[in-house]
This record gives sequence, structure tokens and C-alpha cells, in this order.
Amino acid sequence: MERILISETPKFIGQKVKICGWIDTVRSHGKIIFFDLRDRSGTAQLVFVPKNNEETNDLAKKISSEWAVEIEGEVKQRPEKMVNEKLATGQVEISIESLKTLAESEVLPFDIKDLNASLPTILDYRPLTLRNEKIKAVFKLQEEVINSFRKTLSEMGFTEFQSPSIVPLAPEGGAELFRLDYFEYSAYLAQSPQVYKQILVGVFERVFTVTQAYRAEPSMTTRHLCEFTSLDAEMGFIDSWEDLMDVIEAVTKNIFADLQKNRAEELKIFNPSMPDLGVSFPRIKMREAQKIILERTGRDNTKEPDLQPEDEKEICRYAKEKHGSDLIFVTHYPTKKRPFYTFADPKDPEYTLSFDLLYNGVELISGGQRINDYNKLVDNIKKWGNDPKNFEYYLQAFKYGMPPEGGFAFGAERIIKQLLGLENVREAAIFPRDMERIDQRLSVLQEDKKKSKKE
Repeated sequence: MERILISETPKFIGQKVKICGWIDTVRSHGKIIFFDLRDRSGTAQLVFVPKNNEETNDLAKKISSEWAVEIEGEVKQRPEKMVNEKLATGQVEISIESLKTLAESEVLPFDIKDLNASLPTILDYRPLTLRNEKIKAVFKLQEEVINSFRKTLSEMGFTEFQSPSIVPLAPEGGAELFRLDYFEYSAYLAQSPQVYKQILVGVFERVFTVTQAYRAEPSMTTRHLCEFTSLDAEMGFIDSWEDLMDVIEAVTKNIFADLQKNRAEELKIFNPSMPDLGVSFPRIKMREAQKIILERTGRDNTKEPDLQPEDEKEICRYAKEKHGSDLIFVTHYPTKKRPFYTFADPKDPEYTLSFDLLYNGVELISGGQRINDYNKLVDNIKKWGNDPKNFEYYLQAFKYGMPPEGGFAFGAERIIKQLLGLENVREAAIFPRDMERIDQRLSVLQEDKKKSKKE
């Protein structure tokens, strides 16, 4: 008999079927045992009545949560009073006729169905806790964010490419770099795919990538990771840097629409407030934002080169009150605080044609117009204290005709964190890396190494 998925069982009432999955829960009522079985499609109730088969009876009594099993049995309509409205298969149950163990499970360290554990414990047991319905839903929602990003940009004529993770230099600058021993040479883990997406504008005109990015940030804040999933795009022949914000607005609105359309069940688990998007996202210069914050709060950060975390929250409150939008573009960040390739505003060269998109008080997307003039780019590389010889590979793209262009990037984890109201971005990273963890806590690994040496 060919296996069917649990979600298909309501179509087979009165028929015998074979299903496979993990035991979710066991409820023994004397002579009758009820099992909830889950597979990738959903959960169904199984009913076992002891048979004239001692081996099967013993197995049914022995089975516990997380055993992987194969079941054959008849799909039966539940009595009207026994229908479970919370389950998509709640109108049926499967009467077990044969039962086969595919893999046993050890005794669970805690109840993963009604998980009540600290974040460090949840991450220490990640291979197990990912099976929890609520945690699993986080990553089905994240999958939809990435799918929507891909779909929207593909429809706009963007070409997807795969960006390398090992790079010879760091165009972003700064000390937040993971250095590698690359055979007899030095290399780095990429902070972003910036170099490669700009190069490819000269090939495909419009490109995007979904890639891993790495930041050696010695920080344990609730919104920083050492490795994150970066959704990057770059486009050429722009008429204005505002073209980029128009694309971002379309991408972002589609993401929220697709989540509601395709992932309603997962959203229901969290019941988040979907963002108010207004007619369009307001756009405001950073210095103007700081003045508004000063007027609203009395907090004077008008000479700071960036918005402080509290400023980001305040300007989002302003956007919601004034424009009915939970998202706002903050533009024109200082030239000295942006990478060398960022285009300066011709009307005020101390500031750039760059922007951040803020959502509920946190930067979601960063981007802007890039310098496409070869000579200007070389000058800026020098001004930023770099040697143009180290950028010859990258600069080839600009020697041979690079049109006006720009791009943007955002982290898949951050958008999920903000939407679901998660306390820590690590909850939205399927296998998070930070300065204290690579799967296991690094302190635990260090202790294990010390013990091994002593032994």
C-alpha cells in the first residue's frame, strides 16, 4: 500500500490507508489508546483497540512521544460531538489495524509540545525543539518571506545569482570581519555580497541573491547575529535613487500580503498585528527626523551621525501617528559614516543618497545609490584609507561602462522578529551563531576540550 499524507485522510473515509509520522501525544483510556500522529502536512488522531495479537498490544503500550511509526488502518468519520475544530483533520480518525516502529525515541528531556524553557535551553536542544509547532511555524513564515522576495523581484526582471561567502577583501570596512586561513593566504567571510551584485549589474542589469552574511560583532544584543540570511538586490539604469525605495515598497508590501495569503495557519499561532502600510511609506531625512524627535521628546541627538535605538523607535511612533504607517524611510545619512561606494547628494555632499527602512523601531532594510563613475570610485577608495590595487577586480566593472545604479539588503531574521514580536532575533535564526554559540555554547565546547586534554 502506498503512503498518503495525513492532510489527505479526510478524502478516504471508509477506506484503508497507510500513513507515517511522529507520535505527538499518547492518551491511554484503559482498553483504548489514542495517539496524535504528525507528518509534514498536519496531525491526525489514531485509535488503537487491543487485538488478539500480544506483540502489537505490547508495542502500542510501549510507544511514546517522538517515535517514528508506520500505521495502516481505516479512516472513520468522527461522531459530530467528537469533531476537533482545531485540526484540519478533526472530522476523522484512523482506526489502527497494523502498527510498525520505524525509529524509537529516548525519554524527552522536557515536553516539546507545550514547550516552557529558556532561550539558551531551547537553542541547546535545537534539533529537538524545532519540532515544536510554534517554533517550526517561525521558519515556515521565514520561508514565505524569502519566496515572496524571490517572486516579486523575478517578476520585475531581476536575475538571481549565488554569491560567494569567501572574499579577499572587505568593502564594507570596519573591524567586524571573520578572518580565514585560506591555504597559504588570508581571506574573509563576506560581510555582504555587495561587490558581486554590483559587478553583475554590468551583466544582467538587475540582480538579487539570498545568501549568508557574516559580521564579527562582539555583541549579545537582541537584534544582532554573527551570521544572518541577507536578501540583497541591485539594479542599474535608475533614473533616481528613489527608484530603489519604490522597489522596496513593492517587495515589502508583497511579503506581508503573501504571508497572509499563504501562511494563515502559521500566523494564527502567533496572532500578530500585521503592519499598517499606509498608501506609501513616508520618507524623511535623518536630520529632519532628529529635529522631530527633539520636538517630541526633548532628547537632542541632532549632532549624532546616526539615529540612536530610542530615536528609531520614536520616529516609528511619529510615522504611525502622522502617516498611518508602521514603516518609514530615513534618508541622507552622513557621507563619512557610509561605505566608500555610496553616492553623495549633489545638493549637499556631506550627506548621501542612502536610506534605512525602519519597522517598529528597528532598521529592516538599508540601501542607496552607488557611485558608478570609475574615477570618483577610485578617489573614494583612497579617501577611505584603502589601496585601489586591492579593489582592481571590483573596479573592472566600472572601467567598462557602469550605468547609474543602486541597491538594498535586509535580514530575513529581522523581519520575522519584528512581525511576530519575538524578544530575540536568535528565535528567528534556525541555527543561530553569535559570539557565544556555534550550535553548542562555546563555553561548553571549551570545557569539553579541557577535559579531553586532562584525560
